[in-house]
Amino acid sequence: MAETDTPPLWRLDALLAAAGGRLEGPPGGDIAGVSIDTRTLQPGDLFVALKAERDGHDFVASAFARGAAAALVAETFAAPPGIGPLIRVADPLAALEAIGRAARTRLHPGARVIAVTGSVGKTGTKEALRSCLALAGPTHASEKSYNNQWGVPLTLARMPAGTRFAILEIGMNHSGEITPLSRMARPHLAIVTTVAPVHIEFFASETAIADAKAEIFAGLEPGGVAILNRDNPHFDRLAAHAREAGAARILAFGSAAQADARVVAATPSAGGTRVEAVIDGEPLAYRIGAPGTHYVMNSLAVLAAVKLAGADIATAARALADIAAPVGRGARTRLAAPGGTILLIDESYNANPASVGAALAAMATASRTEFPRRIAVLGDMRELGARSDALHVGLLPALEAAGIDRLFASGPHMRTLFDAVPATMRALHAPEAAGLEAELLAALRAGDVVMVKGSLGSRMGPLVEAIRKHFADAGAG
Repeated sequence: MAETDTPPLWRLDALLAAAGGRLEGPPGGDIAGVSIDTRTLQPGDLFVALKAERDGHDFVASAFARGAAAALVAETFAAPPGIGPLIRVADPLAALEAIGRAARTRLHPGARVIAVTGSVGKTGTKEALRSCLALAGPTHASEKSYNNQWGVPLTLARMPAGTRFAILEIGMNHSGEITPLSRMARPHLAIVTTVAPVHIEFFASETAIADAKAEIFAGLEPGGVAILNRDNPHFDRLAAHAREAGAARILAFGSAAQADARVVAATPSAGGTRVEAVIDGEPLAYRIGAPGTHYVMNSLAVLAAVKLAGADIATAARALADIAAPVGRGARTRLAAPGGTILLIDESYNANPASVGAALAAMATASRTEFPRRIAVLGDMRELGARSDALHVGLLPALEAAGIDRLFASGPHMRTLFDAVPATMRALHAPEAAGLEAELLAALRAGDVVMVKGSLGSRMGPLVEAIRKHFADAGAG
């Protein structure tokens, strides 16, 4: 089909009906996309004026200046004179949700929707599914980590009618947040990557986190399947929730012998892992381009979902070889230094006990021959509540198992870990991440592998940029 014959994302009349709104102003044309941010809006997009940190209504004029086809606004919005077509609704977020539900409804009955949640690994699993399923047919997935109360309806609203495979990442900070999003998505397959003490500040226990993750089953379609981590201690509880919600099957993945999708052998290297697995009775060998046991475990869930969605797993598995850890989530860069290179691992996007442990284990795959010294730069993990100090100190075995030689740490909670590690491992602690910069840069030398990780609020990202600027990029590793 020629590009000019490609149907629009939404006909204006269909969008108007889905939103339950009324049109004001010039007739307008069809809708090519949906945006909530004028900085990334493309000509032909519908601009949805949401109220978040800032009120989207303040940017409606800017949206039209950038070529918006129409704007979805509140009835109370005082429009500037001569502004282009407006779709007025009582509540723009509720209207976006209605558009998302309409997009889900218009999918072909043979299309398959996959929802992904979990304490860690959601985004990586979603991106791996996108890569694998794109080889089998038109595939649509969440952008970045658009997994909350506006990210899920936005992803659905952007979904073309001809989508064969849809992958939706669904996250939460509090109980009750996943249920309405799952019912909006109505998945055929629901993946829970794992349950760990993430955001535990807002929960009475880790068991309560498992119960909140189990809300992913609330919208499961009849005949739907729950794909669960057999190695996680909350497997049985999650499986019980899935059965109660009507799941037709529980498919387990992991290293346990009773897992339906299980790893038989995994050979790690700095550049990835060679895996032998059995996926729902089918033997398969494949390579994953990103290093780390967590990628291996989540690849089992990915390939199980691919098979259940009706795609060929041997073909799909080839896409896993091209997976690379994204910026802020394990991206590796070689930096030129006098006498050799430094390997920088950027894990600055987020941190919790499970993800820090996984990142340290992945860091340990770097060659000791090429990079004889391992330096960890860790910032506070947030939203851990009363157990925060204990969970920070609890990282000590992971540091020792990874063979960390020097630890730079920032934040009051990381102080407890810093004081607990052997004196030979202690490099520097600072109240804030910025206080580490000068001594860290002075300490780094050729042959170092340095990993920077912390919660967003710990401000570890600027340290990554400081290291990059201090040393020349010698090419991605």
